[in-house]
Amino acid sequence: MNIREITEKIERETLSEYAMLSENTKGRLFYEEKCSIRTEFQRDRDRIIHSKAFRRLKHKTQVFIAPEGDHFRTRLTHTLEVSQISRTIARGLRLNEDLTEAIALGHDLGHTPFGHTGEDVLNSIYIGGFKHNEQSLRVVDVLEREGGLNLTFEVRDGILNHTGDALPSTLEGQVVKISDKIAYINHDIDDAIRGGILKLSDIPKEYLEVLGTTHKKRINTMVTDVIKNSMGKNIISMSEDVLKATFGLREFLFQNVYIGSKAKKEEEKARNMLEFLYYYFVKKPEKLPDEYIRKIDVFGLERVVCDYIAGMTDRYAILVFHELFVPKSWHIY
Repeated sequence: MNIREITEKIERETLSEYAMLSENTKGRLFYEEKCSIRTEFQRDRDRIIHSKAFRRLKHKTQVFIAPEGDHFRTRLTHTLEVSQISRTIARGLRLNEDLTEAIALGHDLGHTPFGHTGEDVLNSIYIGGFKHNEQSLRVVDVLEREGGLNLTFEVRDGILNHTGDALPSTLEGQVVKISDKIAYINHDIDDAIRGGILKLSDIPKEYLEVLGTTHKKRINTMVTDVIKNSMGKNIISMSEDVLKATFGLREFLFQNVYIGSKAKKEEEKARNMLEFLYYYFVKKPEKLPDEYIRKIDVFGLERVVCDYIAGMTDRYAILVFHELFVPKSWHIY
């Protein structure tokens, strides 16, 4: 019995009846021999962490566009917080932590520069429409490396369905779906207070009374509630009171931070910039990097341009725009 088989045996003996065992995966898009050391979900986690798309998350907007303060969240730190919360819940429910972690680390790989602003831009101008969860799946299936990362069905399903109306097919995926909301609701409050957009006193007391008055207490309340209300069930859920307060807080953030606040004052510039870049490369595809030019015959020009822009970091998008559209000073040498 090799190390992987020992781990699979431990999973059978210790995980919940509702957990997804790695030995029961529906498999990969393309067959691969199994590793003698790592389970299938451990391999997926490792492939995501070592991907270029994962590294780029450190320079992609969460809420504040191209933040200069060292303590504001980026898409990468958001991803790590989702992973931490997800693993805590998965461990409490005796679900598969490796599967949970892989989904959490991969769920936002397809996010655009400038956060949801970039997503809205591409969705409005690309004829096929654009959703970051679908792009995340495209990243792991097609764009990362030649032929994609070839992840398991369960990880791919969790990535695709971490947002929207559809539920992931595994409880591990459902854990990531709810942990994503727990993470961004709480860290966006933290960042908004740090950025002078909100004061704690601005937050409706009815939500704080249920969830807690500090960042730490609110996360603990939500995580503990999810574990208690999901124990021994084939669905991941919150209690009615905590769910109502959580989504009330989310709506409060939309009204006071996500739409029209100081955090969004640069959005119009970002929107215009991405539109300029999109139409420029559609008109002049020869200006695309060679690796994207080679994909045009396979996927079509507009799809490739969309992929290129979606993969940009905030600062790279600004750099490319500057190089293409901002005149350089004349120098005499």
